[in-house]
Amino acid sequence: MRLWSLHPGYLDAQGLVALWREGLLARAVLRGETRGYRHHPQLERFTAHAQPRLAINAYLAGVHAEAVARGYAFDRAKIGPVKSVEPIVVTAGQIHHEWRHLLAKLAARSPALFEQWRLLERPACHPLFRQCPGPVASWERA
Repeated sequence: MRLWSLHPGYLDAQGLVALWREGLLARAVLRGETRGYRHHPQLERFTAHAQPRLAINAYLAGVHAEAVARGYAFDRAKIGPVKSVEPIVVTAGQIHHEWRHLLAKLAARSPALFEQWRLLERPACHPLFRQCPGPVASWERA
């Protein structure tokens, strides 16, 4: 499961669809609707949020907005209520780590997008996140 802290606008079509599916899986986990993935490290920042279910809905709303902007037909009804929530803090080290990871994926499967983004030095966060200084997150796999 990869719940990107990066803005979904950087993802290729395959990545955006995968993010939508993984976000819906995360939502099911946070709602107690599945037994798998309950302790997945990527969920820590959502479970630590004061309103985990609303936070994942806000996250999915950001993914949905990108899909709509591209003309994709993601089902908005799968998200649930979207309300304003406190942003989740993400470190600059985590953003940098994810950016390198995404660029490697794009280089392999979407060379045109890789060329478009490879020189970008400061990628934007997903709208739910707010960047602050710091290292790679402790839950991130090495």
